[in-house]
Amino acid sequence: MLAQTPAPPKSAAPAAQPRAALLNPASLTAKAPEQFDVKFSTSAGDIVIQVTRSWAPLGADRFYNLVKNGFFNDAAFFRVVPGFIVQFGIPADPAVAKVWQSANIRDDRVTQPNGPGYVVFATAGPNTRTTQLFINTGNNSSSLDPQGFAPFGKVTDGMDVVRKIYAGYGEAPDQGKIQAQGKAYLDKSFPKLDTIKSTTVAVTAAPAAAAAPAKK
Repeated sequence: MLAQTPAPPKSAAPAAQPRAALLNPASLTAKAPEQFDVKFSTSAGDIVIQVTRSWAPLGADRFYNLVKNGFFNDAAFFRVVPGFIVQFGIPADPAVAKVWQSANIRDDRVTQPNGPGYVVFATAGPNTRTTQLFINTGNNSSSLDPQGFAPFGKVTDGMDVVRKIYAGYGEAPDQGKIQAQGKAYLDKSFPKLDTIKSTTVAVTAAPAAAAAPAKK
């Protein structure tokens, strides 16, 4: 799956051996917690994304399974359009990329706006979401909401980091070559791209229920 997001509105080393689970998408189907945080440690700094499952349950579940299994480790922010989006989600290892290319999930209903900081899966059409995502850096609600892009989370810390992710290559990295060659292609041809070092999941504690008043 290649060009997964719409065009902006007008106006050398191979990756490490993947975990076995990442080579079997059908095995990664755990239900996500109702709310959880994911810390992305990146070459540009730390970013925290809070996911609310009720916003887009299928997207939240897919994201949870990917981050829990280290899918994004060493992956690059390969498409950066200032004022629009920062896109990522093609893995560093081509073997992993190959098996996930057709691991589609169905669409979620759009319940949240594609505003700055909201995180959403990219798509190539109805029911084609796989692993590519983007963080909105502009107010894209009017253009992306009607197209069915359903946010499942939002950056709660590190939006300043998102905005300083290297944008000098724009849309030049070839997604087909990233899929086929992975980290080796990007290290050789686009060495300044920022990358994801690791991801950490933390379940957000639910608010404590109010105590019942004591009986007289």
